Amino acid sequence: MLPPVFGVLFDGIAYGMLLFLLSVGMSVTLGLMNFVNLAHCAFAMFGAYVTVVLMKDFHWNFFATLPMAFAASALVSVVIERILYRRLYRATDLDQVLLTIGLAFMSVAIAAWFFGTTQQPIAVPSYMRGSIGFLGLNLGIYRLFLVAVGIAVTVLLVLTLEHTRFGAQVRAAVDNQRMARGIGIDVDRTFAITFALGSGLAGLGGALAIEIVGLDPQFALVYLVYVLIIVSVGGLGSIAGSFAAACLIGVSDIAGKYYVPQLGSFLIYLVMVAVLMWRPAGLFGRR
Repeated sequence: MLPPVFGVLFDGIAYGMLLFLLSVGMSVTLGLMNFVNLAHCAFAMFGAYVTVVLMKDFHWNFFATLPMAFAASALVSVVIERILYRRLYRATDLDQVLLTIGLAFMSVAIAAWFFGTTQQPIAVPSYMRGSIGFLGLNLGIYRLFLVAVGIAVTVLLVLTLEHTRFGAQVRAAVDNQRMARGIGIDVDRTFAITFALGSGLAGLGGALAIEIVGLDPQFALVYLVYVLIIVSVGGLGSIAGSFAAACLIGVSDIAGKYYVPQLGSFLIYLVMVAVLMWRPAGLFGRR
């Protein structure tokens, strides 16, 4: 029989997978494209509200809404990327921060206008609500599902961005746009696809997060902090780093609230400071 600490560890890893799904898109856009997108969690919130609308107003099954949350967030991000973000690829970090944080605040106001300020709960299928007994532990089925999705997304991203022609084109476009255009790479198209991928993953993460953390208009700002911590701790441009950092932050957060509740969420900041003092570029940082 496993001691209760393993239950806390499992819950922390499951929560970490949720944070990973929310943050990995920013790791892609910030690490590979060198674009500071502080409106990243606004796309996550948009995907979450797509799921809420489809389930409540159109009576869709929860799993059927997940591809739509991904696609809708990706499509909206392409429009915004073409209209606004593309103008700032060569701008300073401050210009990018000011624009994107402004969009994040706008998304909060828009969500509050259309959906109100109350929580938007959803009902996942009944077979996802129970738990499975394992060596004396009760493992939540939905949390197991989150772990499986997180691992699957990690594998797919690593294969896509590090072992395919498309991934090589993204890195080439980031390193030297003029040279990339000279050898025939469509830089604008490559950036649009990369940005859509990152934002679509944010939308998927937002949809999956509703059952665990709920949904209200403050989502875009509250979880932006967690996303920035994970990207910083994991290291820019590293999918594996984001995965490891999400697990570390998730376990630290759950364990801190369970064993030292007087600290609340402060423990994750201590973990972040300790890691960055040890490795300033993050766990798997490349620069």
